[in-house]
Amino acid sequence: MSEEIKSIDTQEKTQQEDANAVSIDEQLLNNIPVSISVEVGRASIKIKDLMRLSQGAVIELERLAGEPLDLLVNNTLVAQGEVVLVNDRYGIRLTQVVPPADRIKNLKS
Repeated sequence: MSEEIKSIDTQEKTQQEDANAVSIDEQLLNNIPVSISVEVGRASIKIKDLMRLSQGAVIELERLAGEPLDLLVNNTLVAQGEVVLVNDRYGIRLTQVVPPADRIKNLKS
């Protein structure tokens, strides 16, 4: 019987430790910096073509003109939008936001 009590105590302690590990301090989480980038498009070129690039060269992107830009947070797609000008600086107006559940799925894959 004594071993049963020890086993139950050990299980309870493990469950408490797991609960503490899962619990995240919201204030700490809110202060974690992330990198935001806006992707206009992508292109794949061969190294020999890359070495030939010079000032004034043009690289054709896979994205068509007028298509929405991708807003990435730590290289994860979070939203899409369009370029806007705000006080002489570029910005992005979000036109579509990826649902949180889909963002989490993309992180796992």
